[in-house]
Amino acid sequence: MSSLGTSKGILEIAKFGVYVSVPIVLMYTFGNNPETLRKFMGNRSYIEYPPEAERPPSPEELREMAREMARKRNSS
Repeated sequence: MSSLGTSKGILEIAKFGVYVSVPIVLMYTFGNNPETLRKFMGNRSYIEYPPEAERPPSPEELREMAREMARKRNSS
């Protein structure tokens, strides 16, 4: 195991410090200043819906189309 005096121990302490400090700094930055959060979130478009397409026919229209096709088939 690495002891505190070796370079591996110092590296582990530095990594732990980064892992702990990054979320704290981010929460302080965005949590205490809602204007910064709004500015940051406003620059990104998370959901982009495609343009609305033509709607499919209703069940009644489908039944009527099926009846007409059956009539044409039977009359020919």
